[in-house]
Amino acid sequence: MNCTLLVPDLFGPQDAPADIERGLALPSLLVALARSRHEKHAPIPLEGWLCQAFEVERQQDWPVAPLTLSVDGGDPGDAYWLRADPIHLQLQRDRVALMASDMLQLTQQDADHMVAALNAQFAVDGLVFEARAPQRWYVRVAHRPSLVTQTITAAAGHDVHDVLPTGEDASAWRKIFNEIQMVLHALPVNEQRVDAGLPAINSVWIWGGGVRTDVPGRPFNAVWSDDALTQSLGAHADAHAARLPKDGAAWVDGARAQPAGEDRLIVIPDCAQSAAYGDVGGWRDAMERLDRSWIAPLVAALRNKLLERLVIVSPGIKACHRFELGRRSLSKFWVAARPLSAYRS
Repeated sequence: MNCTLLVPDLFGPQDAPADIERGLALPSLLVALARSRHEKHAPIPLEGWLCQAFEVERQQDWPVAPLTLSVDGGDPGDAYWLRADPIHLQLQRDRVALMASDMLQLTQQDADHMVAALNAQFAVDGLVFEARAPQRWYVRVAHRPSLVTQTITAAAGHDVHDVLPTGEDASAWRKIFNEIQMVLHALPVNEQRVDAGLPAINSVWIWGGGVRTDVPGRPFNAVWSDDALTQSLGAHADAHAARLPKDGAAWVDGARAQPAGEDRLIVIPDCAQSAAYGDVGGWRDAMERLDRSWIAPLVAALRNKLLERLVIVSPGIKACHRFELGRRSLSKFWVAARPLSAYRS
């Protein structure tokens, strides 16, 4: 049995301080990386890597919206869909930073209220918004726009002006963005959120547009992830799709009965969230949990012949790193561990 561990932003925030690794305890990870066969590829967001792995063709965007819509109980039909995820735009000293929906503690009731207000405003424009999940909103458009967007993982934490959509219809959609912000700003539910110490939902992020698409690839027989896109791709590929277990030891226990030689995918997003917002302390904590809760038991499973191969993949905005570790390579005790900074450049 082979296991691929997908860990976005393994190497920390983009502008990490030079001493970010000082005192960081990653004994299993650093040994695993040092003894692996390392490949460095072009930058790609998490969503792009997943679509490529399952052989989903890119349209104008990676067609995330129609793929996740089906997981959230919707039917893409023949329409063109975009994700329209709720976000908070935070005015900082010299930029407007994007805070993604997974940071916003949004309830379904509040999401429904906000989407109803957007539909009342934009029905005349042929836009239909749906809040299929509190953090995942969608918009169906009457006509396919000429628009290329940035995925939410690529945009989170960045200056929104640097990641706005491009294309012939970009200026028209920027006007829509502005109008959406005015609608949301006027809602009492946002005043209530602010009074409760929560960030206001003051915009949406348009991304992942496309029409219903085939998922021809079946690179993995089973996937474990709390991510809707991974769940959707697994289901479309007739692979077993499950939520993340509590840790690698629980995963190994559950995988013992699986046939040898089959390929498994586990997606661990914890490091990416902290890295996106420059949260050095949060990233360090997430990395030590990753080493203790996932890397150590998976390496032990490799050493004990429960796994044949462990692959660690880390997509990011500077590069996509791939580390392949087999039992024979793991036994190379003379290969010394290297710091993460050795791979970051």
